[in-house]
Amino acid sequence: MSAPLSPGFVNGEVSFWYRSSGVPAPGERLDGDTRADVAVVGAGYTGLWTAYYLKKAAPSLRVVVLEKEFAGFGASGRNGGWLTGALAGSPERYAKTHGADGARRLQRAMFESIDEVIRVAGEEGIDADIVKGGLLTVARGTAQALRLREELAGQREWGWGPEDVRLLSGDEMNDRLRVAGAVAATWTPHCARIQPATLARGLAAAVRNLGVEVYEGTPVTAIAPGRAVTPYGTVWADHVLRCTEGFTAGIDGHHRDWLPMNSSLIVTEPLPPEVWDEIGWRGRELLGDMAHYYMYAQRTADDRIAFGGRGRPYLYGSRIDERGHTHALTVDALWDLLVAFFPAVAGSRVAHAWSGVLGVPRDWCSAVHLDPATGLGWAGGYTGHGVTTTNLAGRTLRDLVLRRDTGLTRMPWVDRRVRAWEPEPLRWLGVHSMYRLYRLADARESAGMTRTSVLARIADRITGH
Repeated sequence: MSAPLSPGFVNGEVSFWYRSSGVPAPGERLDGDTRADVAVVGAGYTGLWTAYYLKKAAPSLRVVVLEKEFAGFGASGRNGGWLTGALAGSPERYAKTHGADGARRLQRAMFESIDEVIRVAGEEGIDADIVKGGLLTVARGTAQALRLREELAGQREWGWGPEDVRLLSGDEMNDRLRVAGAVAATWTPHCARIQPATLARGLAAAVRNLGVEVYEGTPVTAIAPGRAVTPYGTVWADHVLRCTEGFTAGIDGHHRDWLPMNSSLIVTEPLPPEVWDEIGWRGRELLGDMAHYYMYAQRTADDRIAFGGRGRPYLYGSRIDERGHTHALTVDALWDLLVAFFPAVAGSRVAHAWSGVLGVPRDWCSAVHLDPATGLGWAGGYTGHGVTTTNLAGRTLRDLVLRRDTGLTRMPWVDRRVRAWEPEPLRWLGVHSMYRLYRLADARESAGMTRTSVLARIADRITGH
């Protein structure tokens, strides 16, 4: 079914999150060569958090941030607004290098990072519509319910107690949020809703107020020990930190480091009170599901539903549609799924659609690294969990740059190395095969299969998910 579009429907233009304020024009650009203690490449969450914590810890440092477009142009201004404690990658993978205790420490640090983001936003006066309502994960069908209980059992093994996550009764589930076809659900308090672009722009203002120089409209064409090169000048620095996430493939020498995975969202018009009476959602929880081709959603501050999922997950050659234009078939597919979840929304229309890219390492695990010999560092590969993980990464990079031996610098994701993605066409074939198999697996399970489809397990094996 074709999605009904509002008269003022917008496709792309970065994201809906800039609709009320307008898409920012790039600010002051670099003008000539300059010297800094730390050069940060990328003014998304990772770069901004890193600059923030560095200047807080060492005010005398000269920190320069370089951004191709404007602060918050990438995933930081386009994501679904999930400030979640979920790890990128399984704890088992981190435990292989640092033991189970190391993986547990990393998970607890993620939980604590949610409150750290909320604390800084309050301290800096950033009104990002933050509500810590937790995360509701629903299962629609028998196979999904089985996976939900298996996931819960695994979380218990890794030390998640009832205070961290619990299975809801049917009445508890429906009292929170009524999802058509939901047969089971878990809830965790470790998640908060945010307005992502407001957080990004607020952080940019905060770091400028601390004395950080943020140059926008300044693309970095090369990164090397001691320097970040742009068309308008070179920043010479003791440390050069690459904080480019889904845009990393466009940097020379890093084409196959992280795969730029596309994710798309639609947002409805504001919904009337009678629709919310039918849906519920009074607690402003974030919403996810147990499908293989999963979705994510939030109730926005102005009573819309922002609903996301994978559209065209990967473009050949790691290409990126930078302005966020979303294919009509993706808009229609997201609308169909939204109405399947919430039939009461069928009378509404889509106000905006947009897309962005996230960085996916070959092992699907995030990492932070700093080479003390060259001063080159980086963080990323968040696989869609970057709103929270970037904060932890920023504090970790701060400690690494300042040569502090702390609990953060001993986390299992520090200095984690992983092999590069395969060259084309293997990369394109692998990703598209994975998601084709996921869609088929979801269809089989929706048709009545009571256990996880073997097709999904094959898809996981293809790409190491």
